[in-house]
Amino acid sequence: MISSLLIALREGLEVALIIGIVLGYLDKVHAGRLKPVVWRGFFAGAASSLLIAGILFAIGVRLEGRAEALFEGFAMLAAAAMLTWVIFWLGKQNQYSEIQTRTEVALSQNRQAALFSLAYFAVVREGVELALFLLAAQISSGGVQTLVGAVTGLVTAFFAGWLTFKSVSRLDLRSFFRVTNILLIFFAAGLVGYGVHELNEAGILPTFIQEIWNINSILNDKSDAGLFLKALFGYNGNPSLSEAFAYGAYLLIAGLLVLKKNKKIRNT
Repeated sequence: MISSLLIALREGLEVALIIGIVLGYLDKVHAGRLKPVVWRGFFAGAASSLLIAGILFAIGVRLEGRAEALFEGFAMLAAAAMLTWVIFWLGKQNQYSEIQTRTEVALSQNRQAALFSLAYFAVVREGVELALFLLAAQISSGGVQTLVGAVTGLVTAFFAGWLTFKSVSRLDLRSFFRVTNILLIFFAAGLVGYGVHELNEAGILPTFIQEIWNINSILNDKSDAGLFLKALFGYNGNPSLSEAFAYGAYLLIAGLLVLKKNKKIRNT
C-alpha cells in the first residue's frame, strides 16, 4: 500500500502541477474561457490511462504458469526502468517552462486543439507510468492494498497541487522530490530483484546459486511483516545469487547517483 501511495502521490502531483501551470497561465493572460478545453483534455487523458491500465491488468490475470512468470518478470523490469528514468530526469524545471511556452504558442495561434493535446498527453504519460508501477505493486502486494494506496495518493496529490497554486504558503517541491527519489530507489531495486526472481522461475535467467541464504525462519517473506517489506523494498527471505546481485548492484549504483544528484541540487 505504501509503495502504491508514494508512486500515485508523485505521479498525481506531476499532473496537478502541469495542469495548474496551464490553467494559471490562462488566468494570467485573461483567457479563462479556454479552461474547459484543458479540462476536456485532462478527462480524456484520464479515461485513456484507465483503459490502458485495464488492458495491462487483464493480460496479467489471464496468464498462467511460465507465461505469467515471464509477463510479471518483464513488467517488473520495465516498471523499474521507467521509475529510474523518472527519478533521474533532471529537466523538471525546464519541463514546466516548456509547458508554459507551449501554452503561449497555442494561444498565439488560437489553437484549442493544441491546448487539448497538451493536457491530454501530460495526463496519459503520467497515467501510463502509474499503471505500470501499480501493476508491479499489485503483483507483489495484492490488488486491494494497491488500489487503496493509489486512490489515497492521488487524492493527496490533488490537494497538494491545489495548495501549491492557491496557498500563500507554498509547498517545498524540491525537497519533496529529493526525499521521494531516495524512497523510490529502494522500491525500484525491489522491482529489479523481483523481476529477476520471476525470470529465474521462467528459466530465462540462470540462478547460479538457488539460495545464497534462507532467513525465512527469522523473517518469513510470506508473513505480514515480510509481505510489507516485499511490497516496499522487494524483500525475499531466500534469494538466488542472480536476484541478490541484481538488487544490490542496482541499489548501489542508483543510490550513489541519486545522492550525487541531490548534492548537486543543494548546491544550486
